[in-house]
Amino acid sequence: MTAIIRIADANAAREAVPDLCEVLADCINGGASLGFMLPFSPDDAAAYWQEIAAQVEAGQIILALFEIDGKVVGTVQVGLATKPNQPHRGDLMKLLVHRSARGLGLSRRLMQAVEAEASRRGRTLLVLDTATGSEAEAIYPRFGWQRVGVIPDYALWPQGGFCDTTVFYKRIGEPQAPSRAA
Repeated sequence: MTAIIRIADANAAREAVPDLCEVLADCINGGASLGFMLPFSPDDAAAYWQEIAAQVEAGQIILALFEIDGKVVGTVQVGLATKPNQPHRGDLMKLLVHRSARGLGLSRRLMQAVEAEASRRGRTLLVLDTATGSEAEAIYPRFGWQRVGVIPDYALWPQGGFCDTTVFYKRIGEPQAPSRAA
């Protein structure tokens, strides 16, 4: 078995779209609250991943891919804050591992890779939100993330019904305030 993690450029992101569609559909059909509703098929995910590839190309998103024997089975993203007062911050999004590949430590390895890349790109603070009471919520504290609190009725579960969200943050470096021009 050959397992690799890579930070995708736009071409790699586009090449991975079919596998990414499978991973996203598997997670949603497994009950994950990821912004989409049931029914959801891999075909439903194509436009989303094509948009992510365009954002990777524009330098707005970091996309990490976990491949086993050449097939993407896990992914995570960091949206790079683009507002002038947030050059140090990123939004962690869509930590996804196909159910067939869970229990292998992929989430931890994906998080380490994307945090290192975000730090390399000057980010010192990452934030995320995840469905309260989900399997995902339990993962982040084990990876050093700090729980901020819960927002009630934030979104809907894929099958319907309100879903609370828990907000987390993690410092991945020391903040460096940019100097102001005189």
